[in-house]
Amino acid sequence: MRRVYLDHSATTPVDPEVAAIMMTYYTEKYGNPSSVHGFGRETKQALEQARNQVAELIGAASREITFTSGGTEADNLAILGTAEALRKKGKHIITSCIEHHAVLETCEYLEKNGFNLTVIPVDEEGIISVDEVRKAIRPDTILITVMHANNEVGSIQPIAEIGKLAKEHGIVFHVDAVQSLGKIPINVEEMNVDLLTVSGHKIYGPKGVGALYVRKGVRIVPLIHGGGQERKRRSGTENMPGIIGFGKACELAGQRMADDAEKQIKLRDKLMNGIEERIEYVKVNGPVGEKRLPNNVNVSIRYVEGESLLLSLDMLGIAASSGSACTSGSLDPSHVLLGMGLIHEIAHGSLRFSLGRQNTEEEIDYVLEQLPKIVERLRMMSPLYDQVIHSKQA
Repeated sequence: MRRVYLDHSATTPVDPEVAAIMMTYYTEKYGNPSSVHGFGRETKQALEQARNQVAELIGAASREITFTSGGTEADNLAILGTAEALRKKGKHIITSCIEHHAVLETCEYLEKNGFNLTVIPVDEEGIISVDEVRKAIRPDTILITVMHANNEVGSIQPIAEIGKLAKEHGIVFHVDAVQSLGKIPINVEEMNVDLLTVSGHKIYGPKGVGALYVRKGVRIVPLIHGGGQERKRRSGTENMPGIIGFGKACELAGQRMADDAEKQIKLRDKLMNGIEERIEYVKVNGPVGEKRLPNNVNVSIRYVEGESLLLSLDMLGIAASSGSACTSGSLDPSHVLLGMGLIHEIAHGSLRFSLGRQNTEEEIDYVLEQLPKIVERLRMMSPLYDQVIHSKQA
């Protein structure tokens, strides 16, 4: 059976160059970087090289990079660490309604424990308004946390403008850049960012490793206490194979970003336009053009369930993701799509395709050949679609 992987926003395969260098640090260069002997010094040097590779991709200094176990931990460290460090200054936090759960649930946890939370809405394209952020700022606001690009609909946020606003008011600004890293340029100085979250497995690196950029002079309280590794921000022996792989993945991403984006934009637009041309009652979710991640396609197909579409595609070897949370045990549609104003009925029929380096035009043709057949078959079983057909005939 043909296999087509179009779920790169969930995770990516490890690049062969990344896997090769990681293996060395499992079997040959296995010293603890905190040890003073030659084995430790060897891995310590490699650790700092990886730190520099991550820093270069986002325009930061290497000393501002703290390695973590992934994006979720980095988000928690940024938000909880800032809240604890600044709780005497204020207890108000601003975020958006389309953030990843790693951000939203962390903010909601703080709200349950004495902090005040303002959740900014987004427009129909899934983009936050800078004016809405400005209106939400209060004298006791200590943190603004907004993602760089949305993981579901690919909407790119006006981060530099929000960062400038935060800077003018002396507010710490955190950005979750897990989905944008390696896809579009990031420069923490130009974007006025104080804290920035990144992760390895979204850019052809390993799972289980991420990083938090912490601007020099910004204070956060650590979540994990122990031996004081990572400049006392994140104790615990560093995951050297993972960190080395992450660093290499960042280096490769910097080299390949422009070519990857050019290729993926062509495939993205071919897939998005092809779905609209071949299937009735389809809505593209999110912005078009430069405001959208190069690799993201998100569509709502009316009169079918997203979960049924997903399973039907999987039977044909096509991997995508659904706009509902059914696979995680919830029947609720995506909070992102609801936040953009979609009604439940339409949000439930959503699919996300996310492209990667290895995808080809032939694979997109295969999806465009199979998806209309799946939709037609599922709609024939839908009483809602049956009503549409009868109303047309009448």
